[in-house]
Amino acid sequence: MEQPRLSLPGPAPLAAPDPAPPPTEQRDAAACPGTPLVPPGMVLRESPFPSRPLAALDGLAQGLLCPGFWALNRLLDLQPTTAERARGRGCCGCTGRALAGLACAALLLLSLPLTALGLLLWLPTQAARRPFAYHHAVAAAAPPPWDPRQRRSFTFVSANLCLLPSGLAKFSNLGQTLQRAAYVAQQLAPEPPGAHASLIPPGHGEAGGYGGTLRSPPRPRGEGGPWHYGSVVLEVEGDAAGTAKLLPADASRHFPADLSERFPADADFLCLQEVFDVGAAARLRQQLAGSFPHIVYDVGARGLRGCGLKLFGSGLFLASRYPLLAVQYHCYPNGAREDALSAKGLLSVQVLLGCARGQRVVGYLSCTHLQAPAPDAAIRSEQLTLGLHWVQLFQDAHEQRGDIVAFDVFCGDLNFDNCSRGDEPNQSHEIFKLYRDPCRVGPKQDEPWAMGTLLDYLKIYEEPVSTPENMKR
Repeated sequence: MEQPRLSLPGPAPLAAPDPAPPPTEQRDAAACPGTPLVPPGMVLRESPFPSRPLAALDGLAQGLLCPGFWALNRLLDLQPTTAERARGRGCCGCTGRALAGLACAALLLLSLPLTALGLLLWLPTQAARRPFAYHHAVAAAAPPPWDPRQRRSFTFVSANLCLLPSGLAKFSNLGQTLQRAAYVAQQLAPEPPGAHASLIPPGHGEAGGYGGTLRSPPRPRGEGGPWHYGSVVLEVEGDAAGTAKLLPADASRHFPADLSERFPADADFLCLQEVFDVGAAARLRQQLAGSFPHIVYDVGARGLRGCGLKLFGSGLFLASRYPLLAVQYHCYPNGAREDALSAKGLLSVQVLLGCARGQRVVGYLSCTHLQAPAPDAAIRSEQLTLGLHWVQLFQDAHEQRGDIVAFDVFCGDLNFDNCSRGDEPNQSHEIFKLYRDPCRVGPKQDEPWAMGTLLDYLKIYEEPVSTPENMKR
């Protein structure tokens, strides 16, 4: 979702609990860099730990935890997916799986002393860890700086990849986490920057949200004319003190009737959720770095926190073609049930897009993953309110006088839809007054080309949705 803003004052901060803000990593961006667009002088620290001894201690703790984790993961991984059954993996039968299960259970019991020692080392190191890691691929080609006098669009891809450890992924009828991560990376970055292969073929309207992608053009200050983003037209009037009007989308636009299996090759930003598996995150990082030089991964505050024990991170993963000026993460304090074990939260970044007349051209991007269980609409509403509050604080802290704000995008896995009865408290949340969802006309009414799904995970092994082909159909 994108907020229609032209560097105008944003909405007042929402009434919400205001804990001490987490530390923010930022660059020294007092001056605009030259051409091509290069990172400012002060680079974001890549390691989440402030010192090498702490990083080494964390590595030792992870090594001690590894045998027990491996045994438990293999034990859960014995359940074959429908795709594995079709390939004949299930031919060993119940006897073979039972013997393998006994071996994994025995190894799990034997590894308990190492697991206990590893936890004693792991918990203190998490208290000193910054809640994200950063990767900068120096060898990757930097994008050309954007001149606001030239019209262009930015493409955002948001997707939940369900890259959990393979044993946990089986609960979603998914396996082979590392192989899926490598395949997904190939689809997300199939060609070098500059290739343009939109999900919507030429002649099907201007850039629009489709298949999980939101494309939004910039709105430079003081420049008039209609700007299309998502499914709305933004009419800009006057200068910086002017107004912005949202007009209905052109109803005559046509969209493809079939689901596309291609992601746009010219995506500028990737906002991914459920990248929980460490190996999967490493594969994504390695394969995407050639196209997306700036990657924030391993996001989340694990260990003992004020809101309980967090065994998993947030699963958020953000990749950008453009330099990141500032990065901040907040953990939702009200996670419940199984979601309480993961550090779901909000990741916000400020992006440097270019320079115009000595002023920075920046964009704001926030990625989140809300409470999952369907009955928890009240928790999701609280998290959305907190997220809006944190976004406002982040922008107030990092926006400099004279900045040209090209976009303000809020995306992620919100875990509710626009039509289901149980999601009514979420459908009317204040976020829809501050941001524009390109797939939505209003509460309980989507654009005709938008496709929503509500899939009961307890029924994912049933024939109509048990294979990729059936799911697509």
